[in-house]
Amino acid sequence: MPFRAQAAPVVVPRLVLTEDEWLPRARAHSERVARFAEPFIARRNARKKHPVEDFLFTYYTHKPGQLGRWHPGAGVVLVGEAAAERLGWKHYRALTDAEREAAGVAEGQHAVVLDAEGYLREREETVRFCALILRGTAERPAQFGCFGLHEWAMVYHSEKFGIRHEYLPLRLGAEGTDRVVEENRIRCTHFDAFRFYTPDAAPRNELQPTRETQRVLEQPGCLHANMDLYKWAYKLGPAVPGELLMDCFELAWRVREMDMQASPYDLAEWGYKPIPIETPAGKAAYVEKQRAFAAEAAALRERLTTAIAPLVGVLT
Repeated sequence: MPFRAQAAPVVVPRLVLTEDEWLPRARAHSERVARFAEPFIARRNARKKHPVEDFLFTYYTHKPGQLGRWHPGAGVVLVGEAAAERLGWKHYRALTDAEREAAGVAEGQHAVVLDAEGYLREREETVRFCALILRGTAERPAQFGCFGLHEWAMVYHSEKFGIRHEYLPLRLGAEGTDRVVEENRIRCTHFDAFRFYTPDAAPRNELQPTRETQRVLEQPGCLHANMDLYKWAYKLGPAVPGELLMDCFELAWRVREMDMQASPYDLAEWGYKPIPIETPAGKAAYVEKQRAFAAEAAALRERLTTAIAPLVGVLT
């Protein structure tokens, strides 16, 4: 059922934050983002690349400036002079007189909140899809037998198709890399990894994921599905608290490190020790880390689901 604008605001404010409460959170968020964003911006300006640390800023579409904006989440009222600036931000509005009275906000004080009605009018499809992915992924059993072979499939027959990251050498060379692909079972469930397979590698995958089947194939053991918690968090925009967004970002950052350590690339020059998934010991190390990340991701997935529950409730 499509969303229909209602006479009353969709989300009734449930928490009021004074400047003394929310400004420190906003500053802490900016500092947290800067630790990751500033080195990336410096590299970009110098036209330098980093195979691990650039990924969240180049693969995903959220820009550093957007990431640096802290949001309190749906239903949270920000009070004070500094809050007035947010009336120029997308999806914010001033409290109505009735809301001000209910929230105990003094007359003459600036008070803003997420414009949930306008947000849903514009972002209904996004909210529905994110909720579906989050809920569906959480309900499926985790699979831990992929061993990161998606990265190997992306450079299978590299002498024929080339290497995605041309400035990185292959740790086992082209023939050794091809042999790992050929000697292992490949069963990637994640479309956004599968779509980068070389044409010769794609038929070797036991599944043939598509964008349409993403909602039924995503599973909580997948490294890329867990990295994508960051994507769902920023796509849900100001409805998700900044602290939760950055928790998802930092998990994705660490998952990316492991993903590349288990990849066919030689990252010794960058200070990364390989996880040799072509060996039994390497496979065991991979699964151990994968399980730990899946547990972290499960908690974040639940927090994201809870954060948007009031909005989803309006749509159902």
